[in-house]
Amino acid sequence: MERGKLTPVGWLLLLLGAAIMIAPLAWTLLLSLKSNAALVGHTEAALRPPYTLENYGAIFGNSLTLRWLLNSTIVSLGTTAGVLILASLAGFGFARLDFPFRRTLFVIVLLGLAVPSQAVILPQHELFAWLHLHNTYPGLMLPGLVAPFGVFFMTTYMRGIPVELDEAAMLDGASRWTIFWKVILPLTIPAQSTLAVFTFLGSWNDYWWPLISATRSDMYTLTVGLAAAQMNYAQTSGLGYLMAQAVFASIPIFIVYIVFQKQIVRAMAGTRVR
Repeated sequence: MERGKLTPVGWLLLLLGAAIMIAPLAWTLLLSLKSNAALVGHTEAALRPPYTLENYGAIFGNSLTLRWLLNSTIVSLGTTAGVLILASLAGFGFARLDFPFRRTLFVIVLLGLAVPSQAVILPQHELFAWLHLHNTYPGLMLPGLVAPFGVFFMTTYMRGIPVELDEAAMLDGASRWTIFWKVILPLTIPAQSTLAVFTFLGSWNDYWWPLISATRSDMYTLTVGLAAAQMNYAQTSGLGYLMAQAVFASIPIFIVYIVFQKQIVRAMAGTRVR
């Protein structure tokens, strides 16, 4: 057997594991395509046609759904862009620059990984209320910019880039900013893509802080808005409608992963995208 090739048993186990992971997703999709009346008696009706899109139509029938989708998109993209900028700059500083208390500051950043967000929620809420940032996009995005994992991830990745590249650029008269922008940053595209996906998914799925900060329905993110709709209408709208909401909220996540799949795999493998 050639190295790296799976045996028939290996393929069988791989297919079995994939089926186990896909089964809940497929079941959710089937439920979302059945009318709520058909699912009242028994959910096995999801395995038999006919299927319908009426549950998805009901989602868009809610005038605020598209507003929630827009809010989630703005918050997630804004948070992702902010984290990439700040984590890249901090990572470059910790990995390539020598300044006083560098190690101490890096340890302090890493300690942020051990502090749960729930531990600081009260002072954070009071601070944002004092700054009048609740029910605003900056108020929803700013807490997500505190990303110690992003700083650690970019610092570790940049440390793996040969220092000789910096030295060669400095011999050509390049400044630190030029080295960062034109030499180091292009080489971190795999790490940037991976961090962007993780940050986007975390921001998109965040429920805790938007639930606290957004008190107006027009400022809800999609997760908070759909949860509020479920609490208000779950008993009358039915199981199919709830599953349609779950599928609808998951679509952007699938799109992001599919688009950046190659970069994620290569970054995790330690290779670089050419």
